[in-house]
Amino acid sequence: MHLHSRFEADAAHAGGRQPANPEPILRAERLSRSVDGRPLIEDVSFAIERAEVLAVIGASGAGKTSLLRLLNRLDEPTGGTVFLNGRDYRSIAPAELRRRLGMLLQQPFLFPGTVAQNLEFGPSSRGEELSVGQLDRTLERVGLKGYADRDVRRLSGGEAQRVSLARTLVNAPDVLLLDEPTSALDEASRRDVEQLICDIIAERQLSCLFVTHDHEQAARFAERALRLESGRVVATGPISEISHAGQNPR
Repeated sequence: MHLHSRFEADAAHAGGRQPANPEPILRAERLSRSVDGRPLIEDVSFAIERAEVLAVIGASGAGKTSLLRLLNRLDEPTGGTVFLNGRDYRSIAPAELRRRLGMLLQQPFLFPGTVAQNLEFGPSSRGEELSVGQLDRTLERVGLKGYADRDVRRLSGGEAQRVSLARTLVNAPDVLLLDEPTSALDEASRRDVEQLICDIIAERQLSCLFVTHDHEQAARFAERALRLESGRVVATGPISEISHAGQNPR
C-alpha cells in the first residue's frame, strides 16, 4: 500500500475540502491519573476543534507532560477518557492511536541508522511504502534536502528535531502533540524550528496541542490556552487572558 492516497487526503484537508463534522477532533472528558494515591492529572476536560492550536501552559510540575502522555496512551488514565473524532480512544489500537496523535518531544528520539530509515519506519510497520518522492519532498519541506542517507549520529540538535518532525508528518497525524519541542535547542535553532513548525501547522491546517512554559511562544502559536496547576485546569480561554491570569510559569 502506498501513501499517496493518505497524503492526497491531507492536501484536500488543507484546502478545506472536508466533510462537515460538529464533533471536536480531540476531546478529553474528566481525564485523570493517580499514581500510588498521588494525583498527577485531575478531572481535565477540554476540546480541540479542527485546525485549531490549543496551548497548554503552566509552571514546571503542573502536569503538562503528564497530560500529553495520557492523550497518547503512553500512560493509562485512572479516570475519564479521550475521544478522537468522536471515538473513545480506548477502542483504538495503541499503535494506530499514536500514529494519529503524533507526538514531538523536547528531546528528539531517533532510531540508529539513516534519516531515511527513521522516516520509513512508521509506514513500513503498517505494511506501507514511503516513496522516494515523498521522502525527498518531506525532507525538503523541513529544510533537510539531501539528508536521506545521513547517519542520525551526525545531526545537530536542530537537525535531529527536524527529522523527528518529518517522521511524524509522514504518518499523516490527525493531531500534533508538541511537548516543548524547541526547549532543548540553542537560540538560533529554536527560532528556526519554531518557525518551521508554525508554518507547517498553518499550511496543513493541522490540529495541535502545544505544551510550553513560555507565554510568548504560546501566543505565537495559539489563540486559546488552558492553564494547568497541580494537574488541574484552573483557567481556559483566549491566550491573552490566560497568560496574565495568576502567576507566570517558571
